[in-house]
Amino acid sequence: MLRALFVSSRPLSWVNTAFPFAAAYFVTCGSLGPVFIVGTLYFLIPYNLAMYGINDVFDYESDLRNPRKGGVEGALLDTRMHRPTLIAALVTNLPFLVFLVVVGVRHPWSLLVLAVSVFAVIAYSAPGLRFKERPFLDSLTSSTHFVSPAVYGLVLAGATFTPQLWLLLAAFFLWGIASHAFGAVQDVIADREGDIASVATVIGARATVRLAVLAYVAAGILLLFTSWPGPLAAVLALPYAISCAPYWNVSDADAASANRGWRRFLLLNFITGFLVTLLLIWFVLLGH
Repeated sequence: MLRALFVSSRPLSWVNTAFPFAAAYFVTCGSLGPVFIVGTLYFLIPYNLAMYGINDVFDYESDLRNPRKGGVEGALLDTRMHRPTLIAALVTNLPFLVFLVVVGVRHPWSLLVLAVSVFAVIAYSAPGLRFKERPFLDSLTSSTHFVSPAVYGLVLAGATFTPQLWLLLAAFFLWGIASHAFGAVQDVIADREGDIASVATVIGARATVRLAVLAYVAAGILLLFTSWPGPLAAVLALPYAISCAPYWNVSDADAASANRGWRRFLLLNFITGFLVTLLLIWFVLLGH
């Protein structure tokens, strides 16, 4: 059971939600106290178990048709694990959320951001909402999954939202949109067979790849207008665009070939995360 929950939580993606919160909170207030620790742990594991576990439960029928599922790119959750997974998501999330709500009272806007973040996690896959089946809203919601922990960390730490900070967050949001859109390309055939709509099934694989490439480039351009050493981060958007570029003219019939690009994306996240960490250290040392 624990192994199934572990796989369902997508451990390779834990850092993608924990790091934005931890970095935003620490850079803003410089504290490594209980709030930093609890918040980072929440966005590291429980948050991901809820996000991906709910997805695995309610995407089971389509996942059966998807050859990618059953490994690090997504669990194929046995039906016997569906109820335990939903219970585990609730039980692991609730204590953390109670703590974060209590400590967030002095920053009321943090409660709204946290509510939006949790709602996006549930709404993406849960029946009756299923934002993942609403083309374009699917990419917007997915990006919210990764950007909202950063926004939450900033608000909880009492950050001042300057125009340059908004540019940074906008660039991050574009990165999230591009990443989701490109990830949807490889599943075009499986999603259509499972009667699941997505940005890629609606506008096609080719147009979706082009959307992703342009969004990555736009993210990089926005970073050029942030304070130093922010412009250096613009370079980090280029490998993502370059990784997607070979599929610029991919057809729907060959969309599954984009999986090679998606695997590079998973690797790029770790490399980029390391380099962003170095830039953040530099940022702190400069006394911002």
